[in-house]
Amino acid sequence: MQVRQQASQAFPKSCENYGFTTPFHLYRPTTLKAFLKTLKTSPKKSLSQNFLIDKNILDKIIVSAKIKPKEPILEIGPGPGVLTDALLNAKASVIAIEKDLNFYHALKRWNSPELTPICGDVLNIDLKALLKTQIKVVANLPYHITGIFLQKFLPLEEKISSLILMVQYEIAERILAKKGTKNYSSLTLFVQFYAKAKFLFKVKPTSFYPKPKVNSALIELTLKKRDPKTSSPLFLIRKAFNQRRKTLRNSLSAFYPPSKIGAALTKIGHSSKVRSQELSLEDFHRLHLHLLESTK
Repeated sequence: MQVRQQASQAFPKSCENYGFTTPFHLYRPTTLKAFLKTLKTSPKKSLSQNFLIDKNILDKIIVSAKIKPKEPILEIGPGPGVLTDALLNAKASVIAIEKDLNFYHALKRWNSPELTPICGDVLNIDLKALLKTQIKVVANLPYHITGIFLQKFLPLEEKISSLILMVQYEIAERILAKKGTKNYSSLTLFVQFYAKAKFLFKVKPTSFYPKPKVNSALIELTLKKRDPKTSSPLFLIRKAFNQRRKTLRNSLSAFYPPSKIGAALTKIGHSSKVRSQELSLEDFHRLHLHLLESTK
């Protein structure tokens, strides 16, 4: 497991002087700012650190996650522990992966057997080795890693049951877009291939410190059980959407003869002039199989 190893460090003395030996309502802006001051740190833009300061939103996340006592939860980028505290209060058993060394050490203040802090970059950690049982992900996700995070996590249905994620609202719109709309994209179909997506609620910038420039949304992704022998259409989808203004006959012509693309489209009930945003995931799957068959 590629987890960065660090020497043990006690909870900062300055935090104890302020009464922060245990979590204390960090969703309150004044309390959070005072806590950050004791750690001699501030939110890092490079790590997309925007911390929840809205108790109502925090409560809604916990309700949406439907946490059972002792249920294993994986939290990504807990920062000062606003969501971590709420998860522990909901009786979850939390693995919290934090890249920021200051916040990683600060998480130890819980001294709880139900919290396992790990210092490292979630994109580099061997999740299959880390996760001993199937787990649920609940996270205020660092927005700059959303795309690569989904690529890493969505294929892990054997290890992950579902993901309740705070993401940029624009990304949520793309994930949940309807066929034929401007937001319908390869991301939409990538997520559909691996999971059932559900929009939970919208979150305004004022619910975070510092206040981001964009709206956010909480979404739920329930991972599907897939047959590993089933051929994937994702390569075809990605190439098709790379040139979404072109017809599929043209956008895929570097990989298949246009005549075969046209014939395959006819077999699945579409015109040879159809574009990528007009096809569903099932359409792409059937198109993929017909094109494979045509090259044998």
